[in-house]
Amino acid sequence: LESSLLTQPWASVCFGESAFIAKACFRDSGYVLLISDLSSVWYESADVQAVGHRSKELNKRLTAHVSSFLHRLSSLMCPLLAGQPDATTSFSCHRTPGRLSVHVKSELSGLPFYWDFHCSSAPVEMVSRHLVRPLMRMSLALQSQLQELMALLLQKDAEIDDYRESGAALSRDRLRTEPFQEETFLQNFMAKVRAGAK
Repeated sequence: LESSLLTQPWASVCFGESAFIAKACFRDSGYVLLISDLSSVWYESADVQAVGHRSKELNKRLTAHVSSFLHRLSSLMCPLLAGQPDATTSFSCHRTPGRLSVHVKSELSGLPFYWDFHCSSAPVEMVSRHLVRPLMRMSLALQSQLQELMALLLQKDAEIDDYRESGAALSRDRLRTEPFQEETFLQNFMAKVRAGAK
């Protein structure tokens, strides 16, 4: 399950009025859920036995098979992660030190359906594998791309200067651009990054 979770993208979600990023993977054998508010990371991994036990506690009137509960949870969470939440389903959350509980209220077979995801603090290795390493790889890739684009702009400026020195002129003055200033660009870029971090 966790290996499959690695291939799932992070998505922005709201549980009640609280904003998070989350990813989840549901299978016939259970599910795993990972949630973060970018300050803490919580997770829950539940197998068939745990799902069956909790479903009996929370839904005494429902006698569906465990696979039906897993399918229903998947049909509620996956659209939410895709940005298309079910209007008839409500989500809320409650935080305590080291724990995050997500409460779900919906329907199954015309009867009320309740679920609680009991998430605890994710281990450091899990946080690194799912959050830190992918972010670092993306950051390094973007940094490399930025360097390539700046080099290309400087090369284009040199090409334009060569055309001008050869006597070429713009037919439309509105296309004229100022020479690229690498240092000024980087200062403005870092200022925007710092402003976004606040």
